[in-house]
Amino acid sequence: MLKKHAITAWLTTSPTHRPVAILSTITLISALILRAAELSYWSGTLLAGILVCGLPLFYDLIRQILRGNFSVDLLALLSVVTSLLMHQYWVAAIVIIMLSGGKTLEDYATGKASSVLNALAKRMPQNAHVLDPTGTPRDVPIESVAIDDEVVIFPHEICPIDGIVISGSGSMDESYLTGEPFEIAKAPGSAVLSGAINGNALLTMRATSLAGNSRYAQIVGVLHESENSRPRLRRLGDRLGGWYTPIAIAAAALSWALSGHAERFLAVLVIATPCPLLIGIPVAIISAISVAARRGIVIKDAAVLEKISSCNALIVDKTGTLTYGKPVLTEVLCDRRLRRQMLQLAASV
Repeated sequence: MLKKHAITAWLTTSPTHRPVAILSTITLISALILRAAELSYWSGTLLAGILVCGLPLFYDLIRQILRGNFSVDLLALLSVVTSLLMHQYWVAAIVIIMLSGGKTLEDYATGKASSVLNALAKRMPQNAHVLDPTGTPRDVPIESVAIDDEVVIFPHEICPIDGIVISGSGSMDESYLTGEPFEIAKAPGSAVLSGAINGNALLTMRATSLAGNSRYAQIVGVLHESENSRPRLRRLGDRLGGWYTPIAIAAAALSWALSGHAERFLAVLVIATPCPLLIGIPVAIISAISVAARRGIVIKDAAVLEKISSCNALIVDKTGTLTYGKPVLTEVLCDRRLRRQMLQLAASV
């Protein structure tokens, strides 16, 4: 259903990361102020903030570890634990800010990249005017519209579901769906597509599909599936994170063993904690899908984005793919003395 895509499927800013990032930043600034004022309880304030902010992040990380996902965030967990054991509270606070701030930025960037996809889902009306047995239209959720229900489409409304016109004559703008720039005439027996914009006439149609199977729902579903597809480049990024984490931990342990100082272990872990290391690939994919959707291009499989660089041929079909479908005069090639006459003849044709 469209409503399901719009509410539960789209990527939104995390409800956990953003408050943690804000609270950890406030805690760090407060501790700095208290220390500058030479108040002794600055360390207790900092430690309390670390524990409060760190618990939800640790919970998420531990769940990832139990699922066998040893991502680069594991380095952040080890950094914070090691910092607390060594009473390096400032380091622990900064790592928590890095981790929560990086995830907040990732959620924000992903949400911004998906704004066009959200707009596609929100564009669709959530209610339809269904005629009851007395012939009176009543508003019902489009999920409740059954096949063969009679639906009224008022002038300038967006058609909520696919169907067949049974009463009324007018026209509809289907360019949003087909790319054709012309309004399509509609009369009894004409097919109408969900997402099309009705013209000046009132039309009555008989539903021929459920809301979840309508043309517009399929378009939104394709975009949603393309968001979740995992092309080779993204899997490569995941594998990079899987190799990076154990190598960084081994390097930190080696530094401790060679120097004999535990601070070296902590230093290497903190430096090697690139919380947003793998943000770039998924955000770039979703951004490309959203930019394409804004220009009327539906990407069914995100893997094609990787193949564009090696593509030697492009096959396109009709008007609206390469052109806007609105021809304009750019040049008249003829004798200047005949230019006006030629334009008159062309206009007459």
